[in-house]
Amino acid sequence: MTAEGEFAGDSGAPEKRGIQNLVNGFSNFRVGIREQAGRFKLLLSALAAIAVLLAFAFSGCSAGSNAKANAEQEVTVGVTKVVKKTLGRQLTLSSELVPFQEIDVYAKESGYIRKLNVDYGTHVKAGQVMAVLEIPELEAQLQEDQAEIKNAGNQVTRAEHELARYQAQYKALHLEYTRLNQVFESQPGIVAQQEVDDAQGKDLAAASQVEAGQAALDAAQSQLSVAKAKLVRDQSLFDYSRITAPFPGVVTERYANLGTLMQGGTGSSTQAMPLVRLSEDDLFRLVIPVPEAYVRYIKIGDPVSVRVPSLNQTFPGKVARFSVDVRADTRTMHTEVDVPNPNRVLLPGLYAEAQLELDRKENIPSVPIQALSHKDDKTSVWVVAPDGTLEDRPVTVGIETSRDAEITSGLSEGEQVVVSDRSGLKAGQRVRPQTVAVLEYQEGTSQ
Repeated sequence: MTAEGEFAGDSGAPEKRGIQNLVNGFSNFRVGIREQAGRFKLLLSALAAIAVLLAFAFSGCSAGSNAKANAEQEVTVGVTKVVKKTLGRQLTLSSELVPFQEIDVYAKESGYIRKLNVDYGTHVKAGQVMAVLEIPELEAQLQEDQAEIKNAGNQVTRAEHELARYQAQYKALHLEYTRLNQVFESQPGIVAQQEVDDAQGKDLAAASQVEAGQAALDAAQSQLSVAKAKLVRDQSLFDYSRITAPFPGVVTERYANLGTLMQGGTGSSTQAMPLVRLSEDDLFRLVIPVPEAYVRYIKIGDPVSVRVPSLNQTFPGKVARFSVDVRADTRTMHTEVDVPNPNRVLLPGLYAEAQLELDRKENIPSVPIQALSHKDDKTSVWVVAPDGTLEDRPVTVGIETSRDAEITSGLSEGEQVVVSDRSGLKAGQRVRPQTVAVLEYQEGTSQ
């Protein structure tokens, strides 16, 4: 019997084939389940790997963001320290140099120029003879004065002799009268009263002659004094024939030549002509108008730096005098600065710039002007604390120059202040301080 026959003859064959198919399907299902589970495990592993990668990526981005944020918060700033300096307010004014003294020299007495010892540019000393005048009238007057003095001297001598003679006569007569009067009083009857009276009369007459002689001598001596005084006066006038320099200087103008008739410069109606113009050149004065706001700082003796651009030199000077009033039209005070010129370098009319020290303080805490921040009516600076954080600290400012400012309160010596760009800085921000050199404006120096 074949198998087909068996199955064909078997009435339960269909049920067995259904069971076999069911078993085969279940086996296939289990195999599918295993394959799906493997695939699911692979998917979970892939998802886990992706999650790990994403975690690393996010952590890296977070770390980069934090580092960038820290880098943005901690910036480098330029700083400098609070130091003690000598500061002062300065004022620069311009004017022209003028000689300390400048005059036209006139003749005191009229006369012809006999000698002329100076010309343009001649430097003279005080008392040096610049010209000699010929004045014949005064020469003759001096001779007359000397003759009068001699005559008056003779009169004095004669009066002295007369007085000596009168005094000798008086002495003899007075002695005679004294003796007779003593005898008359001690031994009455020996000398007559008439003799005593005659002797007394002669004594009184002799005394009168002595007084008259003394008066004549006094008159002669007075006449002699008058004659001598007249000689001194005429001699003084004659001395003006020698025209001398009243102060050391240089001749800048000459108005007369040899032989010129110089008119005396004493009469108001006389059209007198000067001999020369004399300028003092070893000392100059600089007249500057000080504005009203700075008048309170001006003091006698204050040093002044006088710069002459045309010479490219700077000369020392000092405030010598000022008018102690403010002009109503210009609101300035007339101030004069004396500038010595020992080497005769300065010339009249040169343009000069005077730099005055108005208010000077020694050894005061100061910061560069770049460190100050002004807002409304308050002033502050950025201070770098020792821990590297910023502090916006208010300060009180005193003297301010073009470079530095005095700090009267708010800072201590040695503290670090920010002098670089302060835009974007915040209080409490951490910074990296870096000491920098503060640029200063330097004017051209003079040799």
